[in-house]
Amino acid sequence: MARSASGDSIVDRVVRLLEAFGPERPVLTVSELAARAGLPLSTASRLVEQLTEHGLLSRDPDRRVRVGLRMWELAARASPALDLREAAMPFLEDLHAVVRQHAQLGVLDGPDVLFVERLSAPGAVINVTKIAGRLPLHASSAGLVLLAHAGPDVQEEILHRPLRAFTARTITEPQRLRRVLAQIRQEDFVHCRGHIHPDAAALAVPVRSASGQVVAALSVVVPDDERALSRVPVLRAMARGIRQALSAGPLNGSGVVDPGPPSA
Repeated sequence: MARSASGDSIVDRVVRLLEAFGPERPVLTVSELAARAGLPLSTASRLVEQLTEHGLLSRDPDRRVRVGLRMWELAARASPALDLREAAMPFLEDLHAVVRQHAQLGVLDGPDVLFVERLSAPGAVINVTKIAGRLPLHASSAGLVLLAHAGPDVQEEILHRPLRAFTARTITEPQRLRRVLAQIRQEDFVHCRGHIHPDAAALAVPVRSASGQVVAALSVVVPDDERALSRVPVLRAMARGIRQALSAGPLNGSGVVDPGPPSA
């Protein structure tokens, strides 16, 4: 495989180029792509042209670059989150109709929660989450639920990392994080007040497969007021509905082979 003078392969360079796009920057110039990917402008320009020819990138009339429909098509065909999202959507829509704020579904991906779906309402409280967006596990309600039920190696990795503060209420102390994770496993939900934005509260519950394995987190973002905790029962009911829908589908609907019952 061809490598550059720095030793990185063509695949490495293509991945860095594609990772330069994000929910906040879906469209970039070639110069911006080169800078964000850490590539020479000539290399970035050549790769953009090749990826555009294959439909993996596309150009706007002003020559700015965005991810192409071909990329979306290929990703949608084999996405491990596709079955999960399809099973969850009817319940996510019902949840959204009840809370009339933000309802979202997230999965564990490395040190982050990756949001595979989000429904919002006009005039809803501020929410930084976007579909295909990420947040650190320690900072968001969905992330905390997923971290609480992740393996010990994942938990220890996060606990030994710097914990970024979004607000004064974000959990940034490892010992406090350990206590919160234990509480989540005991109570089976989490209530985060102002962890991402001071005016918003978030609540989340785990979504389980037929065997009880946590495969996702279902959450809402609502105003930080006395009514926030009243959403927990409907969250739990919708999570149970998603579990039943997953159990009826192939591979338990999660897109991966069910690993069996959780360890004690």
